[in-house]
Amino acid sequence: MIQEQGTISINTENIFPIIKKFLYSDHEIFLRELVSNAVDATQKMNRLTALGHYKGELGDTTIDVSVDKDAKTISISDAGVGMTAEELKKYINQVAFSGATEFMEKFKEAKDANEIIGRFGLGFYSAFMVAEKVEIETYSYLENAEPAKWTCDGSTAFEISEGSRTQRGTTVTLFLNEDSTEFLEKHRLQTILDKYAKFLPVPIKFGTKTESVPDGEDKDGKPKYKSIEVDNIINNTTPIWTKTPSSLKDEDYLSFYRELYPFQEEPLFWIHLNVDYPFNLTGVLYFPKLKNDFEVTKNKIKLFSRQVFITDEVKDIVPEFLLLLHGVIDSPDIPLNVSRSFLQADSNVKKINSYISRKVAEKLQELFVKDRKAFQDKWDDIGIFVKYGALSDEKFYEKAKDFLLLINTNKEYYTLAEYEAKVKDFQTDKNGNLIYLYTADSELQHSYIQAAQKKDYDVLLMNSPIDNHFIQFIESKLEKTQWKRVDADVLDKLIEKEEIAKHNLSEDDTKKLAAIFEKAIDNKAMKVEVESLPADALPVTLTEEEWMRRMKDMSKMGGGGMNFYGAMPDNFKVAVNANHPLITKILSAEESAQTTLAKQAFDLALLAKGMLKGKALTDFVERSVGVL
Repeated sequence: MIQEQGTISINTENIFPIIKKFLYSDHEIFLRELVSNAVDATQKMNRLTALGHYKGELGDTTIDVSVDKDAKTISISDAGVGMTAEELKKYINQVAFSGATEFMEKFKEAKDANEIIGRFGLGFYSAFMVAEKVEIETYSYLENAEPAKWTCDGSTAFEISEGSRTQRGTTVTLFLNEDSTEFLEKHRLQTILDKYAKFLPVPIKFGTKTESVPDGEDKDGKPKYKSIEVDNIINNTTPIWTKTPSSLKDEDYLSFYRELYPFQEEPLFWIHLNVDYPFNLTGVLYFPKLKNDFEVTKNKIKLFSRQVFITDEVKDIVPEFLLLLHGVIDSPDIPLNVSRSFLQADSNVKKINSYISRKVAEKLQELFVKDRKAFQDKWDDIGIFVKYGALSDEKFYEKAKDFLLLINTNKEYYTLAEYEAKVKDFQTDKNGNLIYLYTADSELQHSYIQAAQKKDYDVLLMNSPIDNHFIQFIESKLEKTQWKRVDADVLDKLIEKEEIAKHNLSEDDTKKLAAIFEKAIDNKAMKVEVESLPADALPVTLTEEEWMRRMKDMSKMGGGGMNFYGAMPDNFKVAVNANHPLITKILSAEESAQTTLAKQAFDLALLAKGMLKGKALTDFVERSVGVL
């Protein structure tokens, strides 16, 4: 018997076409919204029972999602609080459309589906993205309530009539339109449920599955088994982030990580987040094995709200450098728009951002203090993360500077304070600047490192993808400290002392020597300078000025507005060692031999720097045979 018919509002005749138009690109969220509504209704029922406000049997509260391909319907059924006819009118008709006039005025401002639903409370009405008709059968938990039925065909007309449901709860049935028949496929719905409902706090049933159970013994006394159909519960209602850390073992955390990221290596360690003031937040963050893999690991943190998956785009909540982590964050206090997907930056979000950063820093500090050797063993994986954090977050840097490690070419680890103490006595220049020598490639720059070590200088290994930026940053933090790559100049100019080494060549011989090499090299990008270097150093050394090379390197990895430097030609300095026996031999050789020997010495410098390739390398090999 029809109890009431009506229209939602005279101002909303175009509201359903608008919903369908704007929400179509995100139409799979209809299932998340309807299942989430069923969960809310079930949790209210559980709460009322626990408080003694409901005296009846709670019974099975599993939510049932079903599909009927023949009828072209999807149904979501719960045993929650249900609704009376009056509540149907209040919650289904009036709430969503109480601002219908405002909606019609403002919908054009919305950029996407999420903003529309969030602004106007249209979660339930996302059903009309895929359905041509929606029916609600409901029966309230209240005494003397009567079942009620709500029907709407996607126009502005609705109908409330006597319902047929005999047990407490609500069933929402969607009669799919022709454009949405993909959702009649079980695997399609299973994918959506796996994405959004995998950790909902109420059991969700979707169809059945086959299980093998014992069935006595055969004639030989061996156990027999039979296959039976059982409910297919698709979710884990108590994921580890809802439990107390003291109740969990390492294997629980590792097992959950494998569930989230089945094809990833096991994490290094993890942090269990649990705070209820001044905001509510739980979660588990894992430190993956990063090595030097900087980009592909982002967007691996999953955001939930009361165990409903929201998004893995969490950059507003989590500091940028922490996006390298994996794991789960769950907070009911994060403001979300409609389909609960887009975050709004408010005070809570900022507090959560700071809290997570602080907890990560505290965890790293704890690991460093507790077992430094184990921390150092993990540094190859977490070093890039800590440096990125120091670059990105000043408060994180203030904590991280105590456990941020530098590694030298001897594989020795030092904190910033320890390294300063190590080198300050012999790597301080005449102006009082402490010089940190470093290499980006210990194999390629081996000859330069060896030359530095002969003078008892220490060389740091700085070969991660962000070290160019990190060096620039840390230079600004360390007082009177300069970083210079070991191939940026000859050593006596990298670390200038009061005493200046001199060679014995006359001024004429010095000019003559420079001319010989300029002729042999024949490249204006190579500036020849005659230097006084140790006799056992290379006869010719190729260097590139620190600031120019640094700008180019930063530009290559996207260092902002530095493309100007990346487009500039290379400018190298050719340091000719006036004290080397070969140089003396070149000066005294016949003119025809001078060019050959100078070219050979220069090619050796190119070879030492890894710059001798192609035809130039072939020519060098052939010339070497001739010289020998």
